[in-house]
Amino acid sequence: MKKRILWSIIFVLFITLAVVLFCYLRVRFAKIEVVLESVLEVPVRSNVKASDMIVSMNGTMLNDPEIDTSSLGVKDISIRFKNDDGIRVSYNFSVEVVDRVAPIVWLNNQYTVNKGSSSSVFDKIMCADDYDADPICEVVGDYDLETVGVYSIVFKATDQSGNVTEKPFNLRVQEPPKKSSSGSASNPVYTDYQQVIRDYKNDNTEVGLDISHWQGDVDYEALKTAGVEFVFLRVGTSAGIDGENVLDKKFIQNVTRANEVGIPVGIYFYSYANTVERAVNDANWVIEQIKDYKIDLPIAFDWENWNSFNEYHLSLFGLTDMATAFLDVIKNAGYEGMLYSSKSYLEQVWYPTEYKTWLAHYTNQTNYQGDYEFWQLCSDGAVSGINGAVDINIRYKK
Repeated sequence: MKKRILWSIIFVLFITLAVVLFCYLRVRFAKIEVVLESVLEVPVRSNVKASDMIVSMNGTMLNDPEIDTSSLGVKDISIRFKNDDGIRVSYNFSVEVVDRVAPIVWLNNQYTVNKGSSSSVFDKIMCADDYDADPICEVVGDYDLETVGVYSIVFKATDQSGNVTEKPFNLRVQEPPKKSSSGSASNPVYTDYQQVIRDYKNDNTEVGLDISHWQGDVDYEALKTAGVEFVFLRVGTSAGIDGENVLDKKFIQNVTRANEVGIPVGIYFYSYANTVERAVNDANWVIEQIKDYKIDLPIAFDWENWNSFNEYHLSLFGLTDMATAFLDVIKNAGYEGMLYSSKSYLEQVWYPTEYKTWLAHYTNQTNYQGDYEFWQLCSDGAVSGINGAVDINIRYKK
């Protein structure tokens, strides 16, 4: 009896081993035919899946992982698929994440400086890269900042991947302009708010303003009578890079009066953020300032420090990440978020986000091709209730 049991056990073990061996050999020698793209490179910060690198295979994919393109370098990819014989198999390959985009140099064909300037005058020329936060920025050619004249030279920007942008320009060194003699200044010409209403108001638009302490004490009853349908109020700013946040001197007065008269309110924060962490802290600060007021419209992230961009040590991806982080906090707090910027920077600097856009483009008819809900069309508006100039905006409701 014991021998029969023993032989039964041995037989079961033998069958089990045979099945395991068969399965192993079946998978081990399974037919795998995968044809990959001839160049296994993907752009940094692109949305790419494993299947994008596969030309053909003898089967059906069971998983299609996204390739991590957040940083440069070789990335190992592992996929599983069922081949034409119905066998589940694995296949591994590698791709390289690369940066082939050259830096940008924000410079016209002529750059004018005063005689006696130091070489630091070139620091105001925006030199930025999509991935590299600190591209090498240099002026190539001969010039003399102590001698008046025009010098044909080149501004050269090189990122860590070896991509190069060379921007030829004329450096004009001039005598410092003399102070103008005292005299009466010409009267400024303003854009009339009522004319803007006549030109742009229809069933699908609203006309409004954006206001800060620069407008002084605002008569909101007069604004409402004048047909102002919304206002964006500056909640505050920072005291420069790494500076403390400062509430706009007229914010509480402005938001209180706008709420009292029933003019819908949006918010903007003038940012000096230089990291994602700072942007997040700024957004939380904004939420704390506005929590007791009625906010009907989006909260805008307003970053405009282009003349000092090189001081921030930001890549263009990093800049957009910062804006997105700010707006994510705003969204998670139950508000709408929005990015404010001018046409040129929206087209050439910012990367797309999921958030709305507030376009600044001072013209009678913008040719900006991107999506936007608000358009700031001038900064010299004149309206009853404000003593001086104010920005006028159009809202597109559809």
